[in-house]
Amino acid sequence: MNIIMKFNLPLKIMFFLTFFGCKKPISTPVFNAVQITPIIEDSMLNIRAIELNDKALVAVSSIGDVYHFDLKSKSLIKNRFTKDTLNVRSMALVGETVFALRIASPAYLYKNSKLVYSELDSNVFYDSMDFWNAQEGIAIGDPTEDCLSILLTRDGGENWYKIPCKQLPKAVNGEAAFAASDTNISIVGDHVWIASGGVASRVFYSPDKGHSWTVFETPIVQGTPTTGMYSIDFYDSKNGFAVGGDYTQPKSNTNTIIKTSDGGQTWYAVGDENNPGYRSCVQYVPNSDAKGLIAVGFEGIDYSSDTGASWTSLSDEGFYTLRFLNDSIAYAAGKGRIVQLDFKTIKRY
Repeated sequence: MNIIMKFNLPLKIMFFLTFFGCKKPISTPVFNAVQITPIIEDSMLNIRAIELNDKALVAVSSIGDVYHFDLKSKSLIKNRFTKDTLNVRSMALVGETVFALRIASPAYLYKNSKLVYSELDSNVFYDSMDFWNAQEGIAIGDPTEDCLSILLTRDGGENWYKIPCKQLPKAVNGEAAFAASDTNISIVGDHVWIASGGVASRVFYSPDKGHSWTVFETPIVQGTPTTGMYSIDFYDSKNGFAVGGDYTQPKSNTNTIIKTSDGGQTWYAVGDENNPGYRSCVQYVPNSDAKGLIAVGFEGIDYSSDTGASWTSLSDEGFYTLRFLNDSIAYAAGKGRIVQLDFKTIKRY
């Protein structure tokens, strides 16, 4: 027994060092600059809905123009869903299929050029949409009764149905959502989180693709129709982040950013006096171990490398929304343009 132990111990140590001791930890990038490269510039353009896959950037403008930007050839194609003028604030990209959703009544949801859902109600106002996979998707909007409006599809977007209010948590009077950046929804695995805003700003959560729901309170600024969460993002099933504020008081930065590390059950206000004020979109930097964050709004681009504890302003140029291609390149859109953002670390002496 002693002889065996004598010769096996070094082997065990070597095994541990090989598979654990030499493993490099994830290194969070630290950016201090951003290069902004225009893709489209048009003073009449207004875009709050963009999505990416490994081949293309797709954006839908507020009037229903669809832009396909090929990431390899850098070619741009523009078309439309319909001849009618729409007010589109949300979209989803599933493979080569583009979904787009009109905000107000009558609400129209298109799958490419095919109308797959419509809703006529004076209170209709849809804010965001996303998909778990190629077959199952979700769209959310303001209440038409006493709950948020939540649409689901289980057949690749051919048919959509609205969840009855009796199956959902009740909304607070004056609670709704914002169609600011198409990021009111965050999906990880089977989980989905929805950010509401207004008089109440809470997180609605389903662990099972929308079959069951609960709701969590947040400390973000709220209480008036223009306050609350405007964007939510989850890095994994535990770590999430949300931003917002009051777009009518964009400099105010008290309780405008919040985070969770327990899947959304508990939220904390974070940051210091250098917090950005109102921001309409937040996204985790890929491969940053849930530490890197970019937030954008019409007053600028901000970056945090420490889970929101401190922030660096990278640019005063304003955007409504962004999506990451990889851990240093993102695409952003807003009023008048779509751009590529290259985040950099520049040595300054």
